[in-house]
Amino acid sequence: MSKKDVSAESLSDLPWEFDIEIESDPDNCSLVIKHILEQLEKFEWDMRDTFAIHMAMEEGILNAIRHGNACSLEKKVCIRLELDGQRFYARITDEGAGFVLEEVPDPTLEENLERTSGRGVMLIRMFMDRVVYNDKGNSVEFFKSKSAGKSSSEE
Repeated sequence: MSKKDVSAESLSDLPWEFDIEIESDPDNCSLVIKHILEQLEKFEWDMRDTFAIHMAMEEGILNAIRHGNACSLEKKVCIRLELDGQRFYARITDEGAGFVLEEVPDPTLEENLERTSGRGVMLIRMFMDRVVYNDKGNSVEFFKSKSAGKSSSEE
């Protein structure tokens, strides 16, 4: 059996997968985000997509910690990530009672502008290509495809 040549180009086709369970401490969010940002850089995702993923992940994790688990250190947040050169996938699950998506106030309506609830859900929807909540409302999955790069004449 002969060895195959391994190049950086062929490695970028291999997916990165990551599973972690964190305590419901908001400080843990930044540690997970830092790890994701490092991987996005390795897979050469552009700044626009990186920003979108950063924002969606931050909102998703903090919502799970603060709203789902009420910052209870006894409760965990489970995070599943998959990434390659073209696609990003995340699943964030908390141990809370969940919520009803249709009952989340629309933060863009005038009567809700001063309220803090609903913004995270809206931002995740804005930044991701597809967002799916489970029936209980304690788990969210989202997907993002890598944007087509700008040509040098557009920069």
